[in-house]
Amino acid sequence: MTDHDADVLRETTGADTSDGAARADGATAAPRRRRRRLLPWKHRRDLTPAQRRRRQITTRCGLAATLLGVSWLGWSIGQALTYPGRDGVEARLAEWGRDHHLGLVINQLEDWQYELNPPRVGGSLSAAELARMKATQSAAPGGGAVPLRAPMPTSISPSLPGEGVWRALVTFHGLPLVQGTYVRPDAEHSSYEAAVAWISASHAKFFLHPGFREPGGDFAVPPTIPVGQRTGLIATWNGGFRITDGTSKGGFYLDGRTDGTLRDGAASEVFYKDGSIRIGTWGHDVTMTPDVVGVRQCLQLMVDNGRLAPNIDVPYAYGWAYQGKKYVERSGVGVTANGDIIMVVGQALSARTLAELMQHAGAVRAMPLDMNGAWPSFMSYDASADPANPKPTNILDFGEAADRYYTQATRDFVAVYAK
Repeated sequence: MTDHDADVLRETTGADTSDGAARADGATAAPRRRRRRLLPWKHRRDLTPAQRRRRQITTRCGLAATLLGVSWLGWSIGQALTYPGRDGVEARLAEWGRDHHLGLVINQLEDWQYELNPPRVGGSLSAAELARMKATQSAAPGGGAVPLRAPMPTSISPSLPGEGVWRALVTFHGLPLVQGTYVRPDAEHSSYEAAVAWISASHAKFFLHPGFREPGGDFAVPPTIPVGQRTGLIATWNGGFRITDGTSKGGFYLDGRTDGTLRDGAASEVFYKDGSIRIGTWGHDVTMTPDVVGVRQCLQLMVDNGRLAPNIDVPYAYGWAYQGKKYVERSGVGVTANGDIIMVVGQALSARTLAELMQHAGAVRAMPLDMNGAWPSFMSYDASADPANPKPTNILDFGEAADRYYTQATRDFVAVYAK
């Protein structure tokens, strides 16, 4: 065996071929196998000096790029968790994901979360919810200029005490301009509540506000209701699906500026110079005129001419994938035949049950707004203690602060004032 052959044998088998490898009795020792090295690259000792320098540079560049990526990610998420406003951590992280083209991932995570924690079936309301539902009031003698509304039809029979019965949420000069009631959404989800509000449009003015992130940009109208602009405030409610990522399937118009595209066929809240509001299909019921100062579009009407939309059960029509059929927190707004406003926020609502509630409350045209716990909201405002700074109250508590629009709001919203 040559020296070269011995080197090859040692490298491949780990056997020691030297003379000292023989046992004292003359027998050949069993070859010792060396563990095969599994690294996909050469060991440093096998590299030339030039190769070692190139590997060192490549390693340092890779570590620097990784550190830079991790630092940027931490900074970006940190910005999302610390921007102004009252949004919760879950909402902030979801918004961050959608802002960075991870909408499909966020939607899939929400689907998995829903599958793991579906809404309860059956059961009853809590004692506190039953007491709130029952806490109604009698109509004023003679009805007055703004009487309490007649009870609305309910989805479950028999109804609970106070279910569907209206009570004053805001009284202005003795008139119950904002009224509300509580109902269960359907027989299957009897342990959940939906809240329904009614606003006398002839006694109110309606204003669209932008959010500082949605749609973002500079507007003369602030993304909040600042001190000095709260006198007469009686209600607020949330905006719809996002404009900036296209999920609203419509546009936003304010101060002569349009974000997204005002789309024909889109369900639209339209705001006018005199403070009035109309709700309808853009290009059919409502359109751009010199008196229009604001437009907020979102998907398509759920109720039209007093009837549910024919596609109310089509999954993609009212949210991503099957979100239209999910029973989650939702909100919607509609208008009665007299022009008054109906607003619904509720737990465990599908697109259909949301539409049915607005229809039962008297809406002849109604549209979806936003969904999931972070965004639906309706607040009424009590000015009895301080008219310049009325106290906000959530009609239904989803865990978000009632004074969310007294600080910088992430998303657009509507503010309502008494005339």
